[in-house]
Amino acid sequence: MMEYVNGDTRLAYEAHGSGFPILLIAPGGLRSERGMWQHSPLNPVALLSPHFQVISMDQRNAGASSGPIEGDHDWDTYTRDQLALMTHLGFERFAVVGMCIGGPYILNLLKLAPERVLASVVMQTIGRDNNRQEFLAMFDGWADQLHQSGPQRYGSEAMLGLRRRMFENDLTFMCMTESDVQQLDAPMLILDGADTYHPATSSQRLAELQPQAERIHEWKTSPDLELAGDRLVAFFHDHL
Repeated sequence: MMEYVNGDTRLAYEAHGSGFPILLIAPGGLRSERGMWQHSPLNPVALLSPHFQVISMDQRNAGASSGPIEGDHDWDTYTRDQLALMTHLGFERFAVVGMCIGGPYILNLLKLAPERVLASVVMQTIGRDNNRQEFLAMFDGWADQLHQSGPQRYGSEAMLGLRRRMFENDLTFMCMTESDVQQLDAPMLILDGADTYHPATSSQRLAELQPQAERIHEWKTSPDLELAGDRLVAFFHDHL
């Protein structure tokens, strides 16, 4: 494990392989950290590192990473962390793979830094489908755990502000409007979700808003899993 320190923020990460850089944004909601990939049917660290250089990171206040929480923080705060890490590593242009909350993180990267992100793979993105309370409960569990570990550092007012800006909305992908998503045009590969936090309807809607994207419906069990893995590697070879 390595660490990038940027002011009061410490971002833990690992680098594997060599070649064109691909940033990996793990599943787990706000607990998004490197170890979560071990529980995924398709692990991009193992899959991509023989072909590319993969950078697997812990998001702020997840895993071994830490950072302040202020009342005006939002999705952009995490995007700036991701961009700062890649800049620190000397990667002006890169690709990205994200699962779960990685979906909105990828969309926000594409919105804020379209010139830097050449291609993306979105694996079972989170999204809205009668699941607002589930996401708020997920946030509250994460916030309670952080508050208990450092009540002076993680104040309740700042947490409420973060909750409001990130999850107290009715946006399909929570981080931006559908109109904003529709403006994105980089190559994208979508792997469908099919549960409460990663509804199939969200993958379908993302594909509708990104008509240039490729899409894989079934990918979690053999033989679909092996085929999806081969397609993911080929997708990056095609676009990087």
